[in-house]
Order: sequence, then structure tokens, then C-alpha cells
Amino acid sequence: MHPLFSRKRFLGTLGVLGAALLAQPLAMAETFPSRPIKLVVPFAPGGNTDLLARMVAQGLTESLGQPVVVENVSGANGSIGASRVASAANDGYTLLFGTAGTQAINPSLYRNMGEKNLGDFEYIALVTTIPNVLVVNEARTPVKSVKDLVARAGAQKTGMSYGSPGSGSTVHLSGELFKSATQLDMVHVPYKGSAPALTDLLGGQIDFIFENITPALPFVQSGKLKALAVTSEQRLPALPDVPTMKESGYATFVTGTWNGVLAPKGTPSAVVKRIEEATLKLAGGADFKAKVTALGGEVRLMDARAFREFTRAEYLRWNTIIQAAKLERQ
Repeated sequence: MHPLFSRKRFLGTLGVLGAALLAQPLAMAETFPSRPIKLVVPFAPGGNTDLLARMVAQGLTESLGQPVVVENVSGANGSIGASRVASAANDGYTLLFGTAGTQAINPSLYRNMGEKNLGDFEYIALVTTIPNVLVVNEARTPVKSVKDLVARAGAQKTGMSYGSPGSGSTVHLSGELFKSATQLDMVHVPYKGSAPALTDLLGGQIDFIFENITPALPFVQSGKLKALAVTSEQRLPALPDVPTMKESGYATFVTGTWNGVLAPKGTPSAVVKRIEEATLKLAGGADFKAKVTALGGEVRLMDARAFREFTRAEYLRWNTIIQAAKLERQ
């Protein structure tokens, strides 16, 4: 066979193969999804993460044309569910509804995790932020502002107590940040969830909580608890008369959780893009925004690249807070 002919055939074959490879992502995007998708919520049913995930799942079901089914896999502050998704097939059919806890806090809290775990996922889209609210039971802690609370804590001979739904949660770490900022002796009382923590606050067993706003909001609105401040950047539409911690004299005190959609590392870019576009579209809608606002949260949209960079910054921020609190790795 003539060398020139062989070279031409070889180059032609390469061209055909190249075209086929370039066409694969487009074909995959056009055919995905062809079966139901699983959205893993790394916490028990009923919490704000679960409620928001079900809203996202419903919207994605309508947009993608296949059922998006929520599966709750709780334990270890969300790390069990997150790990299950990280080790799942990277085909776009198993997704994670991640939080500040699973993506930014847990790598600093658990011995078998670390910064490298940030790379176990494809970041698809951030959709919401859910701030915390500093609440007291006035029958036990008769204060009207953060300034009053600090003064009362300073005057007490024994440490003022604050509850949380568990060690390592944004609620717990908000209390630790407050303790560090005020340099006061305060005692952390961990519970197995928000419900028992709020029950003891209502019963006068503890002094205050930086509770996630979703479970705390009904008690504030009914007058059973007094909201002293919110931990968001700006005041919340759900509590327009409650100042932020920044307004209360703590310029850098912005905490809370957030929620976004992630997939296992190596999920094809065309599939990630398809889910990203569908997620941002539904989360940018008026109906989704109204529902999130009613829960006390805020819609915050970020595409895949921005979400990945945001998570990295959040990891560094929470790691600093955890180190300052001298929390031991679990």
C-alpha cells in the first residue's frame, strides 16, 4: 500500500473518530434523562433542607421530564448521605442536595475527611441561603436586644446556656462565634435536632439559641419567642423589624446554611449543564422565591463555577471559626 494513501486513510479515520467524540456530549445532553433521578437529602424528613429539596425536585421533574425522587439519608451531620452520593455512579442519576454542613463544615470536623473531599463532587448550582435567628424566651431571659443579652451574660455568675440541634451545625457554630466575639463564658447544650432544642427553650431550660430561621419563625411570629437579631447580610422580609447581627454591633457576623445541587465527580459536563440550567431556571421563578421567603430564607443563585468557588471560600471561613472554637475532630 502506498504510504501517502495510508496516511490519507489514517487522517480520515481520525477525523471520523474526532467528530464522533465531539458529538457524544451533545447526544448525551439530548437523551438525558431517560429514567428517574434520585436527589439525596442528607438529613431526616421535615427540616428546611428536606422541604427545599422537595420543591427543587418537583421543579426538576417538570423541567427534565423524568421523576426526581427525594431520598433521605441522615447521619453524622449529613456526611453519610453526602458520602453515598460521592461514591455513586457519575451518570447524573444520583444527585445531592448539599448544605453548608456537608460541603463546608464537615471536612473540618471529621477525622476521615478533609479539604480533598471538596473535590469529590461536581458543583451544579446554588439555590438558597437560610440564615439563623437569635431567639430567647423572655420569661427566662428578659432582654430586648443583643446588647441586653450580652450585658446579662456578663452579669451572671454562671455561664449562660445556648442550645443547638447538634455539634457542628451552623446553629452551634453561630453560638461559638458569638461566644468568641463577646469573650463571655457560655455553655453549649447540644440536642438531637431543632425540635427538642426549641422545646427546652420554650420551657425555660436554656437561655438562647441561634436557631435556623425556618423552625424558629412560627414561634417568633406567634410571640412565644423573642427574636433579637438575624444572621443574614440584610434584614429579612419575614422579620422586617428584627435587626441583623451586623446592625447589632458585630460587623462580620453573617452565618447560616445554604443549599445547592451537586453530582458525583466525573459526571459528564453536558449532563451537569443540563441540570444546572434546569435548576437555575426553576429557582429563579417567582413561585419558588415566594415559597423560600415564606420559610424565612433567601433565593441566591450561582452557576456551577461560582458555586464551586463559593464552597471553597465557605470551607475556609468555617474552618477558621472551628479552629477558634477549638473543637476536636470527631
